[in-house]
Amino acid sequence: MTTTGSSDLPLVAQRLLGKVALVTGGATGIGECIVRLFHKHGAKVCIVDIEDDRGHQLCQTLGDTTCFIHGDVTIEDDVSRAVDFSVANFGTLDIMVNNAGVGGPPCPDIREFDISTFEKVFDINVKGTFLGMKHAARIMIPLKKGSVVSLCSVASALGGLGPHAYTGSKHAVLGLTKSVAAELGQHGIRVNCVSPYAVLTNLALAHLPEDERTEDAKAGFRDFVGKNANLQGVDLVTEDVANAVLFLASDEARYISGDNLFVDGGFTSTNHSLRVFR
Repeated sequence: MTTTGSSDLPLVAQRLLGKVALVTGGATGIGECIVRLFHKHGAKVCIVDIEDDRGHQLCQTLGDTTCFIHGDVTIEDDVSRAVDFSVANFGTLDIMVNNAGVGGPPCPDIREFDISTFEKVFDINVKGTFLGMKHAARIMIPLKKGSVVSLCSVASALGGLGPHAYTGSKHAVLGLTKSVAAELGQHGIRVNCVSPYAVLTNLALAHLPEDERTEDAKAGFRDFVGKNANLQGVDLVTEDVANAVLFLASDEARYISGDNLFVDGGFTSTNHSLRVFR
């Protein structure tokens, strides 16, 4: 008989067995998918989010190897408290996932771009990621080990894929990843990011009022991104992104640091505007 842990996978297949992870924005969307996958692979997971009900509900579903704390990633005390909460509950911190992020509303004319919106996007996407890196390092440096994975975007490589604030913020996340990897490598800590193509989540439809996020709107989103994708016949889903995060968090990626792993079906490495192959 094969012994199993808290998931339905055998212990030998659990890639994060014995690890402790903290996931920001882990109550919904890609973050929730990451939490569920980490739990399946044997990790103890702390979720930090501003959506308390969803966070507590997810913990109740997954059991006592998960915990939740309310936290706003733009507030340093909240991030510091979340890291300490993880350590208090589970004894250490092995993996930090900076997932919390926003896209911001569309604005095709820079002259109309509201500076408060610009600042909010940078506060969440960049400042929040930096604070996660900073306070994870506080725990990981003395241990001489750890993995930090941040959610980036194809907008970290190309312009014209989102509003200016979003694109600028994701370029900044990539820059932070490379810079912090350069510092923390001496302590045995790996720092990477994952850049997905368009994924259907509430974030992708955030510019629409909730009552307009209909099945027709979702189908329209899928059709649009599918037509502009490079890899055809495959729909990118949250699980694909979570699997990439799992890989970088695990010991299978033990010598990968400073990397930006694209989950984009070749979108950022191809250009079909000349229609050579289309």
